[in-house]
Amino acid sequence: MKPVRVGICGLGTVGGGTFNVLTRNADDIARRAGRPIVIEQVAHRSIHPDCDITGINATSDVFEVATNPNVDVLVELIGGYDIARELVLTAIENGKHVVTANKALIAVHGNEIFKAAHEKGVIVAFEAAVAGGIPVIKSLREGLGANRIEWVAGIINGTGNYILTHMRDEGRAFEDVLAEAQALGYAESDPTFDVEGIDAAHKLTILASIAYGVPLQFEKAFTEGISRITAEDVEQADNLGYVIKHLGISKRTDQGLELRVHPTLIPKERLLANVHGVKNAIAIMGDAVGPTLYYGAGAGAEPTASAVVADLLDVARDISTDHHYRVPYLAFSGIDEDVSQLPIMPMEEITTAYYLRLLAVDRPGVLARVATILAEQGISIEALIQKEATEGELVPIILLTHRTKEKQMNEAIREIESMADIAGPVTRIRVESLDEGE
Repeated sequence: MKPVRVGICGLGTVGGGTFNVLTRNADDIARRAGRPIVIEQVAHRSIHPDCDITGINATSDVFEVATNPNVDVLVELIGGYDIARELVLTAIENGKHVVTANKALIAVHGNEIFKAAHEKGVIVAFEAAVAGGIPVIKSLREGLGANRIEWVAGIINGTGNYILTHMRDEGRAFEDVLAEAQALGYAESDPTFDVEGIDAAHKLTILASIAYGVPLQFEKAFTEGISRITAEDVEQADNLGYVIKHLGISKRTDQGLELRVHPTLIPKERLLANVHGVKNAIAIMGDAVGPTLYYGAGAGAEPTASAVVADLLDVARDISTDHHYRVPYLAFSGIDEDVSQLPIMPMEEITTAYYLRLLAVDRPGVLARVATILAEQGISIEALIQKEATEGELVPIILLTHRTKEKQMNEAIREIESMADIAGPVTRIRVESLDEGE
């Protein structure tokens, strides 16, 4: 069979890894695909130092690849929103299949891109957009196709997991570990997307859409970062039998879908609690299969390239198949843009348990007033730790509550923070059991 000709846009970390994997494993890839997959053209502004493109048609104009009649598949690895969107839509308009590792592009513009691709009968593949080399999209879209998905929860940003792991293991402050992560190249100079949950929300949006058959709705995802987590919180969580992880969580409920990213206390015995360093892991609960876990490298040149090339293999296998018979982009055929039957729930309507940490003046009646405020909002206390007074006679108080609605907790925290005997803001971390059905 004739070769599938690929144009790679971007030869940075992932692009260079993709180029090297395609060339190094060309024979095995051809045997798996049933035809050769060859690099027809590359577009780049800079080249990864491990990538030798001698003899390859190269350009600095990515749109030259999108309009090249000799290119069958455009691999978009430039990142970002605007130029990537224009590039992908141009490639689709020119009848080219697309493989991308761009989670932001898919989460924000995926509905538009998939509509255009369907109209042109081309494939858009994006396994590498979520969790790097872990084949979670294929597993969710195809391997778990018999299941009604109940919930998805994951550590889907390695930077945040690295920071929280070292805070726990070494008792260090957030700022200290973040600086180390930046020095090691695990965190960007501007770490906002990673530590504030935006990157994870992009990925969770994609997973939720595939899990439940709804359009991509990134703008409705709740995000909260880890920058306010202290070594004290990590220690107290450990004392209570929990580990703090920065999780993306999506659940199906009678009221709709939850879509949220935030620091979370999870029991120490849970599988996700034992995922350390820069690794990623996603737990998925299906009604038939029960709990499943997908673990591995969530970033890096060749782990991510592994997913990119796997998508190219799928394209090579399906390129001659009528597009009506291919696996749908988001797993479900004919996704209805009317999401009223399964809406994304506002955060204030979500129910969970809570960890609260506050500093109170060491005075009789303060703790009783805090307990009264919680009770007035229908919030019951599961555990309480009152430590010795600090300098200035402030007493750290740690509370673990039973499950309650977010809006009740918001009101309770507002009232507690208005008390004259409470110093500074109340720290709130949500608690999830993530029942694995044992």
